[in-house]
Amino acid sequence: MVTLALFCLSGFGLLGFGYGRPVQNPSIKPTSHKFGQIDYRRLASLGDASRGWLTNGRDLGASYYSPVHEITDKNVKRLGFAWSYALGTNRGLEATPIVVDGIMYAVGNWGLVYALDAKTGAKIWTFDPKPDGQWARYACCDVVMRGLAIWKGRVYVGSTDGFLHAINAATGKELWRTDTLSAKDRASYTPYTVTGSPVIAGNVVVIGNGGADFGVRGYISAYDLETGQQKWKFYTVPRNPALGPQDQPQLKKAVATWDPKGSWVRQGGGGTVWGGIAYDPKLNLLYIGTGNAAPYNIKSRSPRGGDNLYLASILAIHPDDGTLAWYYQEVPGERWDYDATQGFILANLAIGGKRRQVIMQAAKDGFFYVLDRATGRLLQAIPFVPVNWTKGIDLHTGRPLPSEAGDYSTGTKLIFPGMAGGHNWQPMSFDKKTGSSGNRVGDSARS
Repeated sequence: MVTLALFCLSGFGLLGFGYGRPVQNPSIKPTSHKFGQIDYRRLASLGDASRGWLTNGRDLGASYYSPVHEITDKNVKRLGFAWSYALGTNRGLEATPIVVDGIMYAVGNWGLVYALDAKTGAKIWTFDPKPDGQWARYACCDVVMRGLAIWKGRVYVGSTDGFLHAINAATGKELWRTDTLSAKDRASYTPYTVTGSPVIAGNVVVIGNGGADFGVRGYISAYDLETGQQKWKFYTVPRNPALGPQDQPQLKKAVATWDPKGSWVRQGGGGTVWGGIAYDPKLNLLYIGTGNAAPYNIKSRSPRGGDNLYLASILAIHPDDGTLAWYYQEVPGERWDYDATQGFILANLAIGGKRRQVIMQAAKDGFFYVLDRATGRLLQAIPFVPVNWTKGIDLHTGRPLPSEAGDYSTGTKLIFPGMAGGHNWQPMSFDKKTGSSGNRVGDSARS
């Protein structure tokens, strides 16, 4: 059985996993505590001495790094068990809890949410979205959730069956629920699932979905923070051109990069946005990473080739109206299950003697990408694992250089990284000339 656990040292904590029962000490009550009070002003002022973990990546730029320094190599041996809270499941858990003003908010399977006293482990409330269990059959990687969002006293969370929920952060009471699927997709049980975290972007909350491996057509949608009313929907791949002109402006360019005779017109094309979402309030730009192709084989999907926009891409979107600002496609003509849905980090770095506002991603295709987040210009693309699907990335065009090893239809070489991606690779040896490795294929990544 999986549990939440806290290990503490002199009053400060580090998240981990363990077994046990929660301490029942409800010292925090809705009537005497302000719950979930996060806004952009607070996130912008989050300094090195600030406690808490206020977003999925801790801060506005999603640095995934805590600067607190109470635990050191000198005192780590004093680290001890504090409490644990059993979630009553043996299924996968993939979300980092958010801690705000002493309250830990965690999301488990299906979209269940737990609010706990972070000091004692005492339950404050739990929320059950009561999902339709039939949708579990469409989840490629179990009914996991990868995060939640907290904003101005509310908790926003998705559920596996495609709904987005707004919850009172003090009581756990549902304020509204909205269906992120169309009536047609809902009625036909089109295999969309929600496993990703919502993200607050200006005046809207946005959420994507999964299902690219099953052939759905990817999109992301935005909803009013107060009412849950849909404000816009942004499709990441075009629709069948036989149905007439494309239904959204960004797809007019995209459709020319797909073969209308390919199988994608029946299978949706993929490109789902199940992770990799970030927001820059100063630039007022929303960033999304898009998923892999469906089907993988481009000779079936798009026989005459083409880039197949906007698969395996980073897109910048204006959150006020859902229009495209810029895009960068990491893998044109994607055919290796190299989605671009990995997490983003926003930072300001000195590159070439100039201070740049950048967006960074360690992508599944094995490259660490650095782009100017205002313009989408590629600044760096450095392999962090052995790579032979391409000979490298041309920084002037942003395109990968062709490699014979990347054609898996010949079956003559292993392609690096494999379908599981470039994460957790531990090669024993790698011959850069031949593209061969002395190690077993040991790469793995959640998708």
